[in-house]
Amino acid sequence: MAVRSDPILAGHAAIFDRLRTRRVLAFAAAIGLLAIALVLGVGLGTVSVAPGETIGIIARRLLGLPVAVSWPPSTEAIVLDLRLPRVLSSMVVGLGLAVAGATFQGLLRNPLADPYVLGTASGAALGAAIAVLIPVRIVIFEFGLLHGLAFAGALIAVWAVYRLSRVGGLSAMTSLLLTGYAVGSLLAAGLAMAMYLSGANLRQIFFYLLGSLDGVSWLQLGVAAPIVLLTSVAILLRARSLDGFLLGEDAAAHLGIDVRRERALLLALAALVTAAAVTIAGLIGFVGLVVPHVVRLVVGPGARSVLPLSALFGAGLLTFADLGARLFGEIPIGVVTALVGAPFFLFLLRSARSGYEL
Repeated sequence: MAVRSDPILAGHAAIFDRLRTRRVLAFAAAIGLLAIALVLGVGLGTVSVAPGETIGIIARRLLGLPVAVSWPPSTEAIVLDLRLPRVLSSMVVGLGLAVAGATFQGLLRNPLADPYVLGTASGAALGAAIAVLIPVRIVIFEFGLLHGLAFAGALIAVWAVYRLSRVGGLSAMTSLLLTGYAVGSLLAAGLAMAMYLSGANLRQIFFYLLGSLDGVSWLQLGVAAPIVLLTSVAILLRARSLDGFLLGEDAAAHLGIDVRRERALLLALAALVTAAAVTIAGLIGFVGLVVPHVVRLVVGPGARSVLPLSALFGAGLLTFADLGARLFGEIPIGVVTALVGAPFFLFLLRSARSGYEL
């Protein structure tokens, strides 16, 4: 009765109820979007597969359900060998980039941070470009030298940024951002030189820079998916620490959080999931920037809601983007995400400035 009689407490209760309702609706919408993306991503293409057949093949071959076979073997081959590994890869990459983006935005307390803020993209791109220049072809588990050097370059770039940022009198986060910008610029210069020297191989470098999931296999998915998924789960388990960083490092320390250790761990996990994602898909922008930002506007800043919702919506968004890339003649997926993400993000910024509330 005291809560009802106190207008302040009643107002807070109403806000919490509204946020709870938004979270439930957001989770339902995200799961529905992901299911639709799976069916459409597998079913649409040069040869269309009916939704019933798509669901039946997935249920029978992946889930082991006793579904009667009503489709020809060629349809099953298209679904299982060509489209399903690509669709699942797009979901894994979208999930990883969105979770990494949400982590960096929360850790740096900057809604404009993305998974590449610490030089991950520049390091991966430079590694891929160097691989193109090396006249050696090595393939392990269907990953070539380009994939291996891109993964190594992304992790080395983040490690270098973290080590260099610890020198100087600035605050830890400010030093980290400025060092990331400086190292990223240096790596971009190296990338430009590698592109200048690449000659006829320049197209291959551009193909990686714009992102693509063409040709992703079950084996590549099997190598990258555990890294992305397990690392994302590890980040989700540290949601309390991420919530503490939203209040500032001093407040996080007062809450009993080991600021230095948790910061390093979250940076390492976010960098690892980003590196694994760009290894199989190249550089794909706006997913890690837009998705966590939108989710935070809808359900609030709490990491326990933002992280899983960002994962679900990121997976769905990139699956639809890859579907659009396939339907429009196999254009780079990074072009699709930029064409969709940039105007939408500008709309969000304009709406926020005018006081519009989602």
